[in-house]
This record gives sequence, structure tokens and C-alpha cells, in this order.
Amino acid sequence: MAIYLEFEQKIKSIQDEIEMAVIRGDNAAKEILEVELEREVRSVYGNMSDYQKLQLARHPDRPYAMDYIEFILKDAYEICGDRHFGDDKAIVSFLGKIEDQSVVVIGEEKGRGTKSKLMRNFGMPHPEGYRKALKAAKFAEKFDLPILMLVDTAGAYPGIGAEERGQSEAIAKNLQEFAALKVPTISIIIGEGGSGGALAIAVADKLAMMQYSVFSVISPEGCAAILWNDPAKIESATKAMKITPDALKEFGLIDDIISEPGRGAHRDRDFAAQNIKKYFLDSLEEIKKQKNFVQKRYDKLMSYGAFA
Repeated sequence: MAIYLEFEQKIKSIQDEIEMAVIRGDNAAKEILEVELEREVRSVYGNMSDYQKLQLARHPDRPYAMDYIEFILKDAYEICGDRHFGDDKAIVSFLGKIEDQSVVVIGEEKGRGTKSKLMRNFGMPHPEGYRKALKAAKFAEKFDLPILMLVDTAGAYPGIGAEERGQSEAIAKNLQEFAALKVPTISIIIGEGGSGGALAIAVADKLAMMQYSVFSVISPEGCAAILWNDPAKIESATKAMKITPDALKEFGLIDDIISEPGRGAHRDRDFAAQNIKKYFLDSLEEIKKQKNFVQKRYDKLMSYGAFA
């Protein structure tokens, strides 16, 4: 059953009425309601607040990394383990083909259903997850394969075990190594891009965001708790933090925004997956035409922010 958010309730009501009209065989009523539905969809999704976009980014039906990988990757072969500690299921990595292009895909996976969520640690990687991602990236570099990264995490796992095994070092190492990879890299925020947990696989030649995704240094709840000592001020924090694709594109912190279906990627996963595939292939061609894309990547990274 489709899940509707609070601001989508009128859309749900019209959708229910359309279904009843179909059952009754009332085509006239169905046509009128479909026009009304289209008008309501344009009104709601054309005037969304930043907080509503955050809710869409976290929608439980939203496609996760594994959903997109199943859609776009052919002949997929999973790469497991970090050769140090274990295999972190919050990070997935695959060798395969997108169309005729061999590629390594690295993603953060939240899991669907209780057992899967627990196995994936709700998409919050341990240090061995980031080391697995780096291992896959180095494999891609060795065999001259482009890398596609799918970012979707609330943040790196903050537990004691993760800290004992070098969480901050693992993230920092990825930032350093991914900045210098000698193969084209494309990273896409597909849902939630939270803090260093997201940044560890977001250093790339091209960094894009899905239309209804978010990218931030801390969760809005965490920001509200720190600044106002009140986690309930999440709406104010979301607006103040400028975490939506439009704001980040304006600041020059991301390169592109990938369109989603009118009501979000979860309403038409195939459409969203096709847009991701097209963006990857188009971006890869663009990067390949550059004389020194590694230097250009470095210059872009060094241009972020301001310092004295």
C-alpha cells in the first residue's frame, strides 16, 4: 500500500475517489477527478517547503541504492569485505555494466523491512564500510573503470565500536584517496546525504543530487538540538541550513540536479533509475573529454568555502 505524507493527504483523497469511480465504471467522474488530481499535484509539489522536501528524501518507499543497482546494473558481481575487519552491509559495492560501459558502483543502503534494516545498520556505515568502498575504488582505478557512487545515509555510525576501529580516520582517508583517483568518478545523493558519512563517498568529478534529496553537515534534528536546545524546531533548522538541491546548486557546492517524477522517485522508480543512468553516461562522456580531469577535480574541491 502506498504511503502518503501529511501534506499529500488531499492527493490521497482524490486518488481514492478516482479508484472508486473506476470501480463504479463512472468514466465521466474519473476524467474530472484526474484533472483535479493533476492540478493538486502541481500545486502541492510546486510550492513545497524545505521541510517537506526533507520528508520526501526520507520517505519509506523511496528507492534505495540496491533498488537503483538492480534497475541499471547488468552482470552485477558484488565486492565484499574490507580486508581488515569484516563486511559492512551498510555499504554495497558492485562490478557490472551500465549499458555497455563496465563500471564499479558503490552505494549506501538503508535496507527495507526490519531484518534488512538491522543487517544494513539503517544505512549508517562503520569504518570497515568506508574501507570496503575505498578497496572497490582502488580496484576500479587498477582496471581503469569509472565509478558511480549512490549516497544515502543519515550519517556514519557513531557507536563505540566504530570509534575504536577508526571511524574518523576511515572517512578522512576516503576524502584524501577519492580526491586523487585517476578514473572518472560520479556521485549522486539519492536520498539523505548526512555529514561525513555521506561525504566519504561524495568526493567526485561530478556531484549531483536527486530533485527531492538533501545534503547537510548535520541532521536538522541535531542542528535544532544544538542551536535552540529544542529538537522540535526541525522545520526552522531545515530552512536555515539550506540543504536542498536548489540552494546547494546556487552556492556552487553541487554540479547538477537530477529530475524525479512529479511526485517523487518512489512513485515511479523506473523513471528515476533511467534518469540516473542517463546522467551517469552523459557525465562520463563529458569527463572523458577533459584533458586533465583529476586536476580539475582537485581545483573544484579546493574552491569550496573560504579561508584566510
